[in-house]
Amino acid sequence: MKKPLQPLTIGKHMIKIPIFQGGMGVGISWDELAGSVAKEGALGIISAVGTGYYKKMQFVEKLVHNKPFETINFYSKTALNEIFANARKICGSNPLGANILHAINDYGRVVRDACEAGANIIVTGAGLPTNMPEFTKNFPDVALVPIVSSVKALKIICKRWEERYKRVPDAVVVEGPLSGGHQGFKYEDCFKPEFQLEAIVPQIAQEAKNWGNIPIIAAGGVWDRDDIDKFIALGASGVQMGTRFLGTKECDAKAYQEIMPHIQETDIELVKSPVGYPARALRIGVLKRLEEGNAPKVRCVSNCVAPCHRGVEAKKVGYCIADSLGKGHLGDKTEGLYFSGANGYRIQKIISVKELIEELTQG
Repeated sequence: MKKPLQPLTIGKHMIKIPIFQGGMGVGISWDELAGSVAKEGALGIISAVGTGYYKKMQFVEKLVHNKPFETINFYSKTALNEIFANARKICGSNPLGANILHAINDYGRVVRDACEAGANIIVTGAGLPTNMPEFTKNFPDVALVPIVSSVKALKIICKRWEERYKRVPDAVVVEGPLSGGHQGFKYEDCFKPEFQLEAIVPQIAQEAKNWGNIPIIAAGGVWDRDDIDKFIALGASGVQMGTRFLGTKECDAKAYQEIMPHIQETDIELVKSPVGYPARALRIGVLKRLEEGNAPKVRCVSNCVAPCHRGVEAKKVGYCIADSLGKGHLGDKTEGLYFSGANGYRIQKIISVKELIEELTQG
């Protein structure tokens, strides 16, 4: 029998089981998944990406080409409020997080929206969130957790936060290059030993001590209890897992329940993204259409991420990330984009969140 996992305190919030469920958008981790994870005592994290697609876009004020029009609709405050309210019906007062990419348009507004909706913890990756505390001044109880992939990134964030806001992060997610979705590394670096999670966790954990023993959350390729124990031994206080939750009944993007048990290792690859970072995804849907040369025409409607420059980068890589992730959430297997971590092929059957948490805690 394994030793019990120790509770984790993030700011003013205590997580009974030191497991973050990774924030996955569009619509992979919304109310059902995040609420169910939080109910079991781990940290459920709601993705703030593409909330306009929630419940078939019924909360969107304006659609164009049957897609949320402009940033204000793609990142719908009304839908985000509804998602948090429905998650709370599942988990009660247990801590809930929100994942908000720094690269999105209207980042500050969406952070404030999440705080107002009831997020206890904000997690931000896809860029260096040196201005993150600026948008949470009126919410002192909200814990702030940036995602980093290097000691350099942690130093920059801590130095800027301390200088400008007289604070440091409440925790840091350290993400290695085996995660699903966007990576914090150049394409070629994702395959080098010195950038793997086992190599960077001890370095960043050591640096975190210089800033007041910031808790470290290891992410990217964490699969089972042995992995959890391994990274805690390397200096982490907990882990973040995304791909494992793709294989749960409560995953909000229901197409994953049909897709994941049939995925082979060769179906998962690193691709170029309009966000400007490599991204790990399944070779199905829009990516398959790209290989065949018949992908849908790129037409920027939602203006979702700043680095894309209103579709300029999307046209270079051949697909719109907002449209493709939105179609994935809606179950379109011919034009949808489906992210997965490198271990996605190991999902053999769909289980409940409760069963997964029990497996991870009991070992």
